Amino acid sequence: MLSDRDELVLDGGLRVPRPDALLIGGEWRRSSSRDGTPIVSPATEEVVAEVAMSSPEDADAAVAAAADAFRGEWPRWPVARRVAVCGEFCARLEQRLDEIGAVWAVEAGIPLRWSRTLHRYAAKAAWSTALAVAEQALAAETRTTPVGEVRIEHEPIGPVLAVMPYNGPLATIGSKVVPALLAGASVVVKAAPESALMMRLVSACAIEAGFPSGVLSILPGGVEVSRHLVRDPRFEMISFTGGPRTASDILRESADRLPRTVFELGGKSPAVLREDVDLEQALRSLVAGAMSGSGQICAALSRLIVPRTRHDEIVEAVARAYRSLAIGDPRWPNTDHGPLANRQALERTQRYVATARAEGATPACGGRRPEAFAAGYYYEPTLLVDVAPSDTVAQEEVFGPVTVVLPYDDEEQALAIANGTDYGLAASVYSADRERGLALARRIRAGSVALNTFGPTMSAPFGGVKRSGWGRECGPEGIREFSDTKQILLG
Repeated sequence: MLSDRDELVLDGGLRVPRPDALLIGGEWRRSSSRDGTPIVSPATEEVVAEVAMSSPEDADAAVAAAADAFRGEWPRWPVARRVAVCGEFCARLEQRLDEIGAVWAVEAGIPLRWSRTLHRYAAKAAWSTALAVAEQALAAETRTTPVGEVRIEHEPIGPVLAVMPYNGPLATIGSKVVPALLAGASVVVKAAPESALMMRLVSACAIEAGFPSGVLSILPGGVEVSRHLVRDPRFEMISFTGGPRTASDILRESADRLPRTVFELGGKSPAVLREDVDLEQALRSLVAGAMSGSGQICAALSRLIVPRTRHDEIVEAVARAYRSLAIGDPRWPNTDHGPLANRQALERTQRYVATARAEGATPACGGRRPEAFAAGYYYEPTLLVDVAPSDTVAQEEVFGPVTVVLPYDDEEQALAIANGTDYGLAASVYSADRERGLALARRIRAGSVALNTFGPTMSAPFGGVKRSGWGRECGPEGIREFSDTKQILLG
């Protein structure tokens, strides 16, 4: 049983507040679950801490607080006043980015190098843009119609459930939670168990920022709590980042009451290399786009679609780049490639590679656990050749460090391969001819396409098509997702 403690001290002197408590309704509350849940290091497979996870009783308290807050003053505050409080929250997060990244490395195995990049160019970019555009995005306007002037206003949607993944919780705070708060919603965050430590640092920043009572709750927890929250009729909106199967479960569980949903789901993102590609230049972003976070990013470039005439050259160059990545403890400053976040992720990756081999694939590099590590959920950066576009590993999201190479003979075939999955989240096109590259990018069915780099940017609307979800996060469009648009006809 967990005792009352103000803070937990990890190896290296990292301090985590309130291992026994959760942010519920804007304040620390002792979790109703008295037993501690072990936090297992993905790098060593050792228990590094025990903390309270949320229970259904905690969830009920958070939802009740969110419902009360939405009946209070927060939705009626001027947008500028909400921007000020959210800005204070984000400023405090920025002050603790290094600390948050270090804790995340301990509990989720994310290398410090990647967390610094993700937090600067995704999380900070997302919330900075949202803060800058909120007043304009939510401003009322008057239009002239044949029956008189009509005023268009954006009203807060209501209490929001934000279900977050383990692979980028701080980025999701920027893309999902801050925009909802700016729109005037009250928010209950259901965080992944793999971010239970870092989300306590986030919770401390929220308390220091001074949100009104009930406006924000953060509940790390498992599937039971997620299902309990999804069924709660007090939520007007569910914003979820994760896999299509869980999104389908959410739709079934909430179908009777028809809440609004925004789903940012999986991807099988292609990188199309045109025959004129400058390979050395392309590798600078392509390798990071495929292997950052050990491939545990939804927009990972997991399919390389390459001209057959340059196939061997490209495979050799990418394999060489993958082999050069430094595999190591995620807490080491020079580590490029850390472990997967949990045992299930490692076993899933192993199953996909085994299936790929059975279907005829050959590893150009990787395809195994590194011999240098006796423990930890490590898996080598893996490049698979002799893969057909219809093979399992070319169609389904691995969510691990596995890239497939798919050759093409002409641009139409490249386009058919790029669009030939159920996903449509992100893509990249690499070409020395900007106009031809742009023309190809326009024909790829994806919510975002990057030209000669890896994306997306979190300062602009981001989301998917097909089984990669619907709705948009980030930018002014991402704020408006959390509002109802009302017309007032002026007689």
